[in-house]
Amino acid sequence: MTGREFERRIRKLGRRRGVTVSFDTGRGKGSHGRLYYGDRFTTLKDLKKEIGPGLLRAMLDQLGLSKDDLEY
Repeated sequence: MTGREFERRIRKLGRRRGVTVSFDTGRGKGSHGRLYYGDRFTTLKDLKKEIGPGLLRAMLDQLGLSKDDLEY
């Protein structure tokens, strides 16, 4: 899954659950930015590159979500 796809899935999940989702490019260096899901956040790296399984799990933990939440 790429960073762009991860952001898209989190936004879709937020709409379904009524949670505010935003991406702030000013809170990261270079191609990094901060993805907010309600009052929680994670740092999202380059949107075009693949996210490894360990990093994906850590990002979901930071947002308080599980991998099953991203399936639709």
